[in-house]
Amino acid sequence: MSLRVLLTTLITGGLLLSAVPNASARQMEEMSIAVLRTIDKVSARTRTFEVPIDKTVKFGSSLFIKLRACRKAAPMETPESAAFLQMWEKKPTDEKSIWVFSGWMFSSSPSLSAMDHPVYDVWVIECKNAETSPKPEDFSSETAPDSEPAKDEDEENSDSDFDD
Repeated sequence: MSLRVLLTTLITGGLLLSAVPNASARQMEEMSIAVLRTIDKVSARTRTFEVPIDKTVKFGSSLFIKLRACRKAAPMETPESAAFLQMWEKKPTDEKSIWVFSGWMFSSSPSLSAMDHPVYDVWVIECKNAETSPKPEDFSSETAPDSEPAKDEDEENSDSDFDD
């Protein structure tokens, strides 16, 4: 009797699973430009600008932002833009730069992966392929710090689980 119940359960479960459509990963298209919005919390100065991939822009007196990748959801899907940004700070009085942020930022969820900085905030507005700003940005030749970006404390703890 228990074998019959087990077979019935397996067959019914298999039929239910086959009726569920396959969930696929969201398809994102590669774009060449990110539209970013920044704020200097001290002066309340905001700025919206476009950054092409592999270009560095300076904001304020010490923040450098480099775009590494920019992706956008297909037009028929829920709107989403994601940009991989690297940000470092080099104060005029310092010799060396320090990493501030390195990772993906999402336009629909800015707090999901936000830069934690006492003076500056940066958000991704969208990714696109064509430049539309009336004046081109002045790009910086500042290079990123030599050291690797620091890992979050949570990342370090999760990596230690696999060291055995």
